[in-house]
Order: sequence, then structure tokens, then C-alpha cells
Amino acid sequence: MKKTLLTTAITLASATAGISQAQAAELTISCGAVGAELTLCQEGVEAWEEKTGHEVDVVSTPNSSTERLSLYQQILSANSSDIDVMQIDVVWPGLLANHLLDLREVLGDDAAEGHFDTIVTNNTIDDRLVAMPWFTDAGVLYYREDLLEKHGFDVPTTWQELTETARAIKQAEREAGNDRMQGYVFQGRAYEGLTVNALEWVASHGGGNVVEADGEVSINNPQAAEALDLAASWIGDISPNGVLNYTEEEARGVFQGGNAVFMRNWPYAWALAQSEDSDVRGNVGVTQLPAGGEDGESAAGLGGWNLAVSRYTENPELAADLVAFLTGEEEQKRRAVEASYNPTIDALYQDDEVLEAVPFFGTLYDTFTNAVARPSAPTGDAYGRVSNAFFSATHEVLSGTKDGAQAVEDLENELLRLKRRNW
Repeated sequence: MKKTLLTTAITLASATAGISQAQAAELTISCGAVGAELTLCQEGVEAWEEKTGHEVDVVSTPNSSTERLSLYQQILSANSSDIDVMQIDVVWPGLLANHLLDLREVLGDDAAEGHFDTIVTNNTIDDRLVAMPWFTDAGVLYYREDLLEKHGFDVPTTWQELTETARAIKQAEREAGNDRMQGYVFQGRAYEGLTVNALEWVASHGGGNVVEADGEVSINNPQAAEALDLAASWIGDISPNGVLNYTEEEARGVFQGGNAVFMRNWPYAWALAQSEDSDVRGNVGVTQLPAGGEDGESAAGLGGWNLAVSRYTENPELAADLVAFLTGEEEQKRRAVEASYNPTIDALYQDDEVLEAVPFFGTLYDTFTNAVARPSAPTGDAYGRVSNAFFSATHEVLSGTKDGAQAVEDLENELLRLKRRNW
């Protein structure tokens, strides 16, 4: 099948997306390429091909989830069958549901049995299961065990403690000769990843969830402003100016190269940090994200990805079978053990091989099951614009264009306008 629209759309979305396509095949699946994602996807697809005798094109998409959503919307709005199976973010089912197949119609009513109920509910729109859970995510804090021990610091439990500890160790390490050492790296680019980081800062300070479950716009409050101002104070101090353009992989590159004390990232980075070619192998700890002061609490943003079948596919049964295989227990266990991707099947969190490979899956189980969701449910089709407004306002604070109080006031006004039009 000729993939003209797909090829054109991906070229427009990202000239450096690292597109990988096999020869023409019966199915096409899009996979992310963050960390080991693309390799794991290709390996899973190959196992399905060997089992069934069918062939699949594997296409990598832009790492930026914002760019990936635009790509999907362009393809789906054209009623195109260029992609049969799509890897979709946990906040997209409501946005894309009208273009996606009801998987229960093909796989049966028990298609999602054993998966986390919260994710299944998230992926069920108007009683239609539009995506199968593939892996879940929650933000975690990575830290250099060796550096904390060397300089006599405990693992920080608040953002202020992290700030002070990062500053002290960065200064000491630079004085000792590592002039590339940074205190803290995170996802600071103006994209969906910053929405998650900023939600974690705000929620941990008791500043709400930007838009609450009942649709109330809650962002304009002193705690939210304080959280954003604290994050802005990191730029040029414990965090490099370049963090304003970091996604997950840029942050991981700095940390894994031995040049950061702390990093906020997703669990996938664990296996890579412990790999043979990692400069920090054996010296990394993982814990929950800090609380926003003594009265705050840790808040981990809910992430994760799902597999959906385009309603425009010419092979719905075959595509759904591929989804069922890739999201099944055996494949999820392989991905957890080999690359620390969080399963969406509860039983795997009691699996000895999984816990041996990724110990913090056990110690941070509550973090993963109680993560803070982005406000996609209450804002519906407007979520993309809501998120864009939030990460843009946050980026302005981080860049020094606005202070926190002005940013949350302006953001409230913009969100209220969106609310009047769209939700």
C-alpha cells in the first residue's frame, strides 16, 4: 500500500524524527522513539509476525507528543488508512475517539481484563474501548547516590531541599574540576512534557490541577504562582539555561553522562541509566518527586501510552489482534524486564523477575497507581489548547518574561475564554 499522505505528514512534522519503515506490508503501526521505545516495538512486532505470518511496517513518529498529535490529527481527519495501529498518549482518547475502532467489538467484552481499571476507564469513551493500555507512567526523581553520599546529603523530600542540595553539590563538583555539572535537569521545552512537569510542581504545592474535575479553572492561586516562581529560580542556578529546550532525552543525556545530580523523568530512563555504556551505572537511585514544602505532598504526573486501531484501517481484525498481542501480559513483562516500562497489568507488579529488574516498581507502586492526571477529561476536545496555554505560560515564567502571579492570572483569563467556547 502506498503511504503518500503518511510520508508527507511525517516529513512536515519532523525532518529528524528518525523514520524507520520496512517494505510494504499488510499493516502499519506507529511507535515512539524515546529511549528504547522503537526497538522494543520492532521486537514485539517481529514476534507477532513470526506467530501469524503477516507483515507490519513500523514507523517512528516525532518524539514530541505535541507534534505527534498534530500528525495523527492530520492523517485521521483525511480518513486515511495510512496508519492502522497508533500509539496514543493517555490524554488523547477523548480527542481521537471518533476516529478509532471500538476494540471490544473485535476482541470481546473482556479485552482489557487484568489491566488497571483507571486506565481502561480513561480509554473508554461513550462506552467504546478506543485504546488498549500498553504502558503506564508517572514522573519520578532520579538522583546520584554516590554524590549525595560523598557530600553528606540525604535524598531531598521537598523542592526547597532539592534546590539547596543541588546547588551545594553542583558548586562542590565544579570546584573539584567538573565544570559541566548541573544540579537538576527536567523537561523545560514548551511542549506537553512541560505541562506534566508544571502540573507536578503546582499540585505538590497544593495549587490544584489547573482545571478541576468539575470544569472549574483553578490555576490562579498563590500556591500555583509560588510553584512556578520556584521553578524559574532554578534556571541559570541549579539548572542550565538550555533546559528551556529539553525534552526527556536531552535531560537523560545530561544525567546519564554524569553531569547532573538530580533528574525528573519517566521510569524508562532507569534501564538506560543502568546500561553498560552509562557513565552513572550503579550510582543511581529513584524516589518519588519532592513535596511542595512541609505542608505539600509529592505529586507525580500520570503518563503512559496506549495502542489504538484507526477506524479507517482495511484490516480491523488483524490490527486488533496485533494490539492484543503487544499489550498482552507476556509482551508487557518483556518490556518491563528489558527496559523498565511500567506494565498496565496489575499482576506484573508482583512478578519476581519484574521486581528484580526494576526494584522501584515495588517501592513506588502507590506513586504509579495514584498519579495526578492532566485535565483532559473535564476539558474534552479543548484539552490541546488548554495544555498549550499552560505550558506556554509556564515557559514564560521559566524564561523570565513573567512572574508566577501574572502568569497564572493571565492563564486563568485565557482558560475561561476557552471554557466559554469549548467545554
